[in-house]
Order: sequence, then C-alpha cells, then structure tokens
Amino acid sequence: MDNLKEQIKGVINDLYGVDDVTVDFASVPSEIEGDYSTNVAMRLARQAGKAPRQIAEEIIEKLGNSGFGFSIAGPGFINVVVSGKSLQRQLDEVWSDDYGNNDSGKGRLAISEFPSTNIAKPYSVGHLRPGTQGWAAKKVLEANGWKVLTDNHLGDVGTPFGIWAVGFMRSGLDIEEVTVYDLGDIYIKMKADLKAEEKVGKHELADEVQEWLKKLEAKDADAVKLSKHFGEISLKHTHEVMDRLGISTDMEMGESNFVELGKKMVEKYADEGIFERNEDGSVICRLDDYGIDVPMLMLKSNGTALYATTDLGCLTYRDENIHPDKIVYAVGAEQKFYFEQLFAMAKKVGIKFDNYHLVFGTIDQISPEGKREKMSSRKGVVLMESLLDDAEKRVRENFGADVTDEDIAKIAVGAIKFSDFVADRNTGILYDPDKIFALTGQSGPFCQYACVRMRRIMEKNADFKAVGFDDYDFAAEKEVLQKLLEFPEVVAEACEDFRMHKIAGFAFELAQELNRYYEKTPISSAADSERSARLWLIKRADFVLARALDLLGIEIPEKM
Repeated sequence: MDNLKEQIKGVINDLYGVDDVTVDFASVPSEIEGDYSTNVAMRLARQAGKAPRQIAEEIIEKLGNSGFGFSIAGPGFINVVVSGKSLQRQLDEVWSDDYGNNDSGKGRLAISEFPSTNIAKPYSVGHLRPGTQGWAAKKVLEANGWKVLTDNHLGDVGTPFGIWAVGFMRSGLDIEEVTVYDLGDIYIKMKADLKAEEKVGKHELADEVQEWLKKLEAKDADAVKLSKHFGEISLKHTHEVMDRLGISTDMEMGESNFVELGKKMVEKYADEGIFERNEDGSVICRLDDYGIDVPMLMLKSNGTALYATTDLGCLTYRDENIHPDKIVYAVGAEQKFYFEQLFAMAKKVGIKFDNYHLVFGTIDQISPEGKREKMSSRKGVVLMESLLDDAEKRVRENFGADVTDEDIAKIAVGAIKFSDFVADRNTGILYDPDKIFALTGQSGPFCQYACVRMRRIMEKNADFKAVGFDDYDFAAEKEVLQKLLEFPEVVAEACEDFRMHKIAGFAFELAQELNRYYEKTPISSAADSERSARLWLIKRADFVLARALDLLGIEIPEKM
C-alpha cells in the first residue's frame, strides 16, 4: 500500500500539479467491495476545480494496470481491491533469508539489562518479566540491526547483604551446607525481626546490618568470604532457572563492581559543585532543573554507598569502556521514579547515551476469594522454579504422555512468556492457567501449534516435486499473504517503543488466519500447481510465525 500511495501521489502531480497531497488509506468494512479506501479525490476538489467523482475517475484511469483493482463509491471514495496474486508477487520480491529484519540500527550498540537478580535470594516470579522483557528487547534490537550486549546487573551489595550476614551469623548454619533457599528464609525472618525492632524504638539489629555493610566496603575478610559464598550459591541457582527460561546474558557485572568508582565520582562531582554535601556528610544531586523536586541521595552520611552510587559508577564505566548508544533497563513500574531521577542525574553529569526504562506491571493471580491480586508467597506460587514445575505439570496433563520432556518444557515456557507479552507491558498480567495453557484463544500453545501443524504438512510433502504456479490466483491465500507482508513493519515498530504485545498480537492473528485457511483449503490433496503454490505459502508462513515467536523468546516444539 505504501507503493500505491507513491503511485497515486505521482498521478496527482501529473494531472493537477499538486505535489504536497497526503494519501491515506482506511480499511473497508466487510460488506463493501474492496480492501482499502481513500478520500483523496474529495480533498483535491477545490485545488483541481473538479467534482470529486471526476477526479477519482481520472486518477484510476491514469493508474492503469498497477496490479490493483479500483472502484468508486459514494461522492468520490476510491476503493482499492488487492489481488492475492499481487500480494504473492510482492512477497516474492521482498523475500530473503532474513525477511522481517532491517538495518536501521546498524553501527549502533545497545545494552539490555536483565533480569538483575539479587544475590542470596531464590529466583522469584518477580524476576520473570525482567527476564522475558529484557530478552525480547535484545532480540528486537538485533532484528533492527543493532549490536546488543546483555548484562545481569546483580544486586550483590547494599542493605540486603547486611541483612543476610547478620541473619546467617545468628542462624547457626554451616556455611558449606547453606542453600539459596536457606538464605531466602533468613532474609524473610530478618526483615520481620528488623520491623519488630523498629516498632519498639530499638536499632541494635539495624546497627549490626550497617556494620556488615561497612565491613564489606572495607574488604574485611569475613565479609568478603560471606559475600563470595552467597554469590556462588545464588548464581548457580540463577543460571539453572535462566536456562529453563531460555535466557542468558553476556555479562554479570554486579553492583559490587562499581562501589569504589561510584564513590569516587560522587566526590568528584561534589568537588565540582554539581552535587551538594550536606552538613551530616551525605551527598545529594538536585534535579530541579530537570523538573524533579526531590533530590537524589548519592551517598549516606556514614559514607556507605547506595543504589544511586553504584549506578553512577556503572554509568561511568559503560560510558568510558563500552561506549553504548542506548541502555535498556528491564525493571518494573515500582522503580519508575527512581529511574526518572537516575536518567536526569546522568544527563546532569554529562552522560550522553540514551537511557530507556522498559517499564512493566506486576504479575497477578486470582485469590481464593476470586479477587485479582499481586502474586505472593502467602497465597500462591512465588519461586520461579515452582511456577515452571507447575506449568510443566499442567502441559503434561493437557498434551499427553507421548510429548517429550523437551517439548513439554518448550510449551510450558512458551505459554508463560506469551501471557507476559499478550497485553501492553504497562499493565499487570494475570497468571490464569486455564487460559495460558489452552490450545484455543490468545495463547502461546495456540501459536506454537500453528507452526507444528505447518511443519507436519511440509514433512508430509517432503518428497513432492514442486511445479510452476504462475497461473494460480492466490485468492484463498490472500488474508495470510496480507499478514506476512505486515511483518517487517511490526518488527520495526516494536523497536521504537518495545511494545512486545504488537508482536504477540501479530503472531496470534497470523495463527488465526492459518487456521481459517486450513479449514477451507486442501493442500496435500490439491492438484500439482495448487499444491506447489500452497506449499510455497506454508513454508513462508512457518518462517514468519516462528520468527515472530522467536523474538519473544518462544521456541517451537517438535510435537504437541
């Protein structure tokens, strides 16, 4: 349709000498003949000094044999009929081994930061969306020509370490036998004890936590030993879960790597007057000139680092050593204000690359009372391993014993991921097993099955020798062809704002069209030329659907 727009603009310039006209198309309701319609003839009436219907007739006559069919409706609407054959020829012309990709980001480097797990905490469902959204951002950027590095920015310093250290020392556990689940229990208990202590106006435990933080920053041997061991336990667990989710990162540069550099930069900017020192020794960055009234605390009064300190160190390191053009942070909506502050602070100190907060909502569940609520350990699955185990159990029950464990895992992960992407990421997603594992409706298994079905057809026809199909009109394939031709634009648009629901919606709509196509169009039993044409289409539809799902990190099972 973009090509037709340009043709119409050229015709209008030839006929009426107008070169600044806008040609827009709207979809035509199903009860009206045609696929698209434009009112350009009516908008030209005054400039051309003619009736809109006459202008429409002159434009259509001048267009001649353009590969489209035309009719005039009402006072001068030009209705356009797109033939299946013209769509097939267009797809054939633009088809390539990397169809859908573009090179708009060529020569540019991005960092996608995810899932940014915390050391000494089990991988929870709270890190599902950072992982899936961050991985999809990487895939979409690459499809648009970017070079992408990925970084699991580990939470391995700050108050949580002090909480674990104090809790562990009080637990009586053997350091060689402690598990990541033990550390998770320690953290929950310590948080409760700290809250109870604060309630009665005491702070002995809180002081101990701060002392361990100071020890770690001072590289005390015991603190370093604990931190290292917590890290080893946690990373082994994290890598196992990430492997099940089908995601990985190139780097794992945790916050601990940037404490010293961050504190150094805080001092530098304080000396230069960009940051301010308070009387108690703390340092802040005022952001009023960026429309943010709340200053950003850059260093505590006792000299210990904050998230802002290590993030400043990380920004500086990346600026000086990696030189990215863009950084995408896959972090939930609860951190929105912090990232607004961080990005403003980065601009204030002269960081030039683009920082983008890929924000998303919570994961919700239905409570026993039938109400929607944020998923929690009290009322539902909270550990990612438990969620995956539950998903695989449901898939095994739904799809039978003859599906391999590998395929079970692909279907389970695909269902969970698709449920993440199916709605705008700014909204919360609902973990509703009855819907997300269904073979009908807007689900991952529905889309995966469309690919499995196409591959069965191609396998069944593997020995068939294709013949020419120049005379085949592709009328039955028209809707599928239209969807396939939309794919490059979908990929390009997704890179602009990382709204992955556009890709998920496209995949679902293509799978729907394919299902409708199978119901009315025989393939394996068709005459040779028809069979050849339809297999030509199926091969390309499988490529596009599988590619769309791959951008979301969803694999295709062998059988389901």
